[in-house]
Amino acid sequence: MIIDIATPAMLFPAISLLLLAYTNRFLTLATIIRNFAREDRDETTEAQIRNLRQRIQFIKRMQIAGVMSFFLCVVSMLAIYLTYQTAGNWIFAASLVCLLYSLWMSVREILISVEALDFHLDGIKKNGK
Repeated sequence: MIIDIATPAMLFPAISLLLLAYTNRFLTLATIIRNFAREDRDETTEAQIRNLRQRIQFIKRMQIAGVMSFFLCVVSMLAIYLTYQTAGNWIFAASLVCLLYSLWMSVREILISVEALDFHLDGIKKNGK
């Protein structure tokens, strides 16, 4: 399959928006962690700390994979521009794989954040009695 230079370029807005969303998630998590240090400790604290550490790692992987996808997309466009069509196709495929990995990490981070809300609700339930 032969792709033209416009095909990788079509991913630019999508990848840019994803990176923005990932950065917002990171900033929100950083705020939660900073505020968490001021809260009272209870039996769910260790579970919450483990959960926050996991989420940080997933967000880091999401961001790295998203940036790599963006980088490879640009390299793919450069290769196609320089008439290295086969190399450009393969590099674009690698860009899509990085994007797919980034999205998978995002799903996993969402599942962990839901687990964090469960810990928080358990803490509210125990403190309410």
